[in-house]
Amino acid sequence: MIDNFALALSHGLMMLTAILLLRRPDLDREVSPTDPVERRRRRA
Repeated sequence: MIDNFALALSHGLMMLTAILLLRRPDLDREVSPTDPVERRRRRA
């Protein structure tokens, strides 16, 4: 019983982490070296 709980808990936490990371808005943006410093700071 404990083994199933440990597996479910660890996999559930990994799934939650993956979902939260994939929902980040800055994943679709890349900062170019030619961007002004103000734009780079706003995006980060």
